[in-house]
Amino acid sequence: MSAAGARRLVLFDVDGTLLSAGPPARAAFATALEDVFGTSGDVDGYAFEGRLDPLIVTDLMRAAGVPDETISLRLGEALALYLDRLEEGLRARAPVLKPGVPQLLDALEKVAGLVPALLTGNVERGARVKLTAAGLWHRFAFGVWGDEAPCREEMGPIALERARPATGLTFTGSECVIVGDSRHDVACGLAIGARAVAVATGRTPLPALEAAGAHVVLADLSNTERALEAILG
Repeated sequence: MSAAGARRLVLFDVDGTLLSAGPPARAAFATALEDVFGTSGDVDGYAFEGRLDPLIVTDLMRAAGVPDETISLRLGEALALYLDRLEEGLRARAPVLKPGVPQLLDALEKVAGLVPALLTGNVERGARVKLTAAGLWHRFAFGVWGDEAPCREEMGPIALERARPATGLTFTGSECVIVGDSRHDVACGLAIGARAVAVATGRTPLPALEAAGAHVVLADLSNTERALEAILG
């Protein structure tokens, strides 16, 4: 499909795909858990990629022996404290953009009928804090957030429903593209019949992304023409 004939809802993951929030994000998460629950669990060994923020807290605290009732009761408090500390940390040390991201977003803006949006495991405030610090928040039409579904595979239908009130356009699953750096991003796209474009800029190696069923796997987004081709199909 040529750029001129494209009609696409392009749903970007945030961490590992667009940017890396680095040590400030992990430190904010760990210290918030420690202060609220008395432990941060195995935060250094946990695979964050593709996970939803509320489920990360639940996984870590459950594995550390915290009762489910306590996790449920104090989850909101832990996330709020994490977000306060994240915002403070990123003021001191801004996120690092992944290669080629600004150039790709510039190119996508020139494609008629194409809408860039977000589909991320971050809660909305977390995504906004990270992307604002990176200068990218204004580049996306809307988002679907990590506290809006029980798993990533159920986030795609929310994006399809949200697109019309947010943009005035209606998209089918086959007109969507998921761009992400984890197996969970790929699974999310495949669940709605979307095109899955995976980038090996996170912690998941390229062969694992291919094995997950991504339609295209890129080392990164630095080749704008190649990335645009991968998205448009």
